Amino acid sequence: MSETVSISTGIAQRYASAVFELAKEAKKVKEIESDLDALQSALDDSEDFRNLINSPIYTREEQGTAITALAKKMGLSATMANTLALMASKRRLFVLPQLVKTLRDQIAEDKGEVTAEVTSAKALTKAQSDKLAKSLKATTGKEISLQTRVDESLIGGLIVKVGSKMIDTSIRSKLNSLQNAMKEVG
Repeated sequence: MSETVSISTGIAQRYASAVFELAKEAKKVKEIESDLDALQSALDDSEDFRNLINSPIYTREEQGTAITALAKKMGLSATMANTLALMASKRRLFVLPQLVKTLRDQIAEDKGEVTAEVTSAKALTKAQSDKLAKSLKATTGKEISLQTRVDESLIGGLIVKVGSKMIDTSIRSKLNSLQNAMKEVG
């Protein structure tokens, strides 16, 4: 693991632990979960948002003002809004993606759940999501929380990651395997 990733992860873990403890103490973990959904959506959908948190050209004040306005517009809880403002003042917004992931993991662990990251070629229906969660629950023995995303380059199938295990049934991966096998023969 590179040193930069290790440092970012450490910073994110400290912020995530603090936010989780504050939310748990105030019995507002549910609010934090909806904040995480909103933040993840912004990270996935907005290049401007990603630039704001990663670009060194913005001053602390500019980042702080922007993140405070965004938090208000997104309807984030006071705990999350204050945390983001603090992170901006400390020039730590670049760890936001790791913070979201770490905080989700802490909440899931507290609930006795396991988060499964599912990537599919097209959006899963409610019935497909339920069936997949039920199947993963039977395999892991724990409640499953699905975190889904769409990657059309998979062509078809799924990539499911639960903890350190990954199951790749995508057509793209099968085509790559076939291509490698053909290279070995010829």
